[in-house]
Amino acid sequence: MDINALFSIKDKVTLVTGGSRGIGEMIAMGFVQAGAKVYITSRKVKDCEETAAKLNALGPGQAIPLPADLQNLDQVKQLVAELSKRETHLDVLVNNAGATWGAPVDEYPEAAFQKVMNLNVTRIFSLTQALLPLLRAKASSQSPSRVINIGSIAGEYVPHYEAYAYSASKAAVSHMTRHLSGRLGRDFILCNTIAPGSFPSKMMAETLRKNKESYLKKIPLDRTGTPEDIAGTCIYLASRASSYTNGATIIIDGGISQSNSRL
Repeated sequence: MDINALFSIKDKVTLVTGGSRGIGEMIAMGFVQAGAKVYITSRKVKDCEETAAKLNALGPGQAIPLPADLQNLDQVKQLVAELSKRETHLDVLVNNAGATWGAPVDEYPEAAFQKVMNLNVTRIFSLTQALLPLLRAKASSQSPSRVINIGSIAGEYVPHYEAYAYSASKAAVSHMTRHLSGRLGRDFILCNTIAPGSFPSKMMAETLRKNKESYLKKIPLDRTGTPEDIAGTCIYLASRASSYTNGATIIIDGGISQSNSRL
């Protein structure tokens, strides 16, 4: 057994959505430092380009900006067309782009609910579906392609905060991933979900600024997740080490979902 090769993702062609900041940037950074060729997509062109430049300075892999607004189906198709011009196959798709919205149940806006569900669920399916030719192109039983969907612990239990579309969408992501795994596994495309807890992202910044001490006390490990925590799990799911893992949901939350003081 070659342990070094077991977790290698060197030269793997990867697409990370929402890859210009937060958890997406953490994942992209880990992949680039592990020697992968990583396409980063997000809505803002400048953010994509700046993050790619920062990651390319780290090496030894490569980061390539490929901006798109994934809320828009036409831009999803354009993204796939552009990637198809550059690559003959795709080894790893990381569906990380997402949105949230919080409001009391009596005031929760219809438009916000639809926006969150569209990006967090519908567009994951749309993009994965459109990329199937590239994902199938080099996939084999010995070297499957990978789809890694980023869910949330909010989809694994009922959170205390009022973000109804977000929690519903993330629960849907986990179930959709399991459904896809049964079908796409026959094509040697493995589909798995990661359900992160608290990580230092833009989505979490205001909460940590206001209530960091009391917030961290609710987490058994007394800290938020680190780039190594999320990137390491994604690297496992993209490597030979996970070649028999299909349809799983891996929770990375420091134990909060098993705690009596859940967030």
